[in-house]
Amino acid sequence: MQQFQPTGFRILPPVVKNLLIINALFFLATLGIGAAFGIDLTEKMGMHYFGSPLFHPYQLITYMFMHANFSHIFFNMFALWMFGNVLENYWGPKRFMTYYFITGLGAILIQMGVNYFQIRTAQANLPPEIISDVLTNGYKYLQEGKNFINPDAANLNILYHTPTIGASGAVFGLLLAFGMMFPNSLIYIYFAIPIKAKWFVILYGAMELFFGVSNSGGDNVAHFAHLGGMLFGFLLIIFWNKRIKNKFF
Repeated sequence: MQQFQPTGFRILPPVVKNLLIINALFFLATLGIGAAFGIDLTEKMGMHYFGSPLFHPYQLITYMFMHANFSHIFFNMFALWMFGNVLENYWGPKRFMTYYFITGLGAILIQMGVNYFQIRTAQANLPPEIISDVLTNGYKYLQEGKNFINPDAANLNILYHTPTIGASGAVFGLLLAFGMMFPNSLIYIYFAIPIKAKWFVILYGAMELFFGVSNSGGDNVAHFAHLGGMLFGFLLIIFWNKRIKNKFF
């Protein structure tokens, strides 16, 4: 029977360190290549809906390393270090990396599933010729700062041609794992307000569900990707707990 024990504490364990470096390199490459050659790496490596002409299978992984701006990458990487170093020190590099990428993959699959139903709803109200125009010319319109006047066509265009990016899905998976394994550890909101990890996870998850369901106009956050990372993290930890004698929590 395989057992898992804490592997020793490191401020910056190897997988977390390499993830931080890779994310930083992708961010710098996005800025540098965009400025030097006019190539938008976000469009190429961000995750597009499966039915989009811009979709490529590798985007299921590369989307996790793309970020929109400095604040986006900073807060994701801070959370990766904050929760990831504890989990990697406890699980070890191999199990931590497995967890990180499975939750990141699960996050985007949930988000694409939600997009599927949103796309079906928008398409139901549109004639075939408009749908064809969206698929053929919609990306070009967005690049020119334009969109369709018809609200369903405009929404369909955004769903097909706007990529999902960021490590947030995997990071929310780490948050979920931290809350399950160290439920009474204190997390300081704004570095000042203490709250137990288990309540922080429940509160944050409830907020993400509320904002995802409410679907507020102008909200470009992939809330269901965050929830997907938490869901897959929960299922993976439960699965591991059933397979090994030494429970994780």
